[in-house]
Amino acid sequence: MHPLHATLLAFPTALFPAALLADITYLNSSEMQWSNFAAWLNAGALVFGGLVLLWGLVSAARGRMSWAYPVLLAVMWIAGLVNAFHHSRDGWSSVGMTGLVLSIVSAVAVLIAGWLGFSTLGMGRRA
Repeated sequence: MHPLHATLLAFPTALFPAALLADITYLNSSEMQWSNFAAWLNAGALVFGGLVLLWGLVSAARGRMSWAYPVLLAVMWIAGLVNAFHHSRDGWSSVGMTGLVLSIVSAVAVLIAGWLGFSTLGMGRRA
């Protein structure tokens, strides 16, 4: 796999779990700034995740990888997008159980995709 793809994948791999932790912290503290942190982390993960998804779709269409990887990336990106819309609601109800579940889905999907990409698609192999 191309090193630029691995670099782009690092951003959503870090940002989606960080958004999940910010959501958990907000639900435990009711400090509004944590919801804002989660919204911005989610937005950053969507930007880079969209680039990774596009790259994965093109690579899978060209037969360079299995379709499992871009499907996981699509699940990650769609759940993150719905979560971004959910976070844009009124301040106090911006997270809730729905936001937390969407954050969990995004974080788990990107971690599995990152593991799959690193272990089976050659990101971890030395040239």
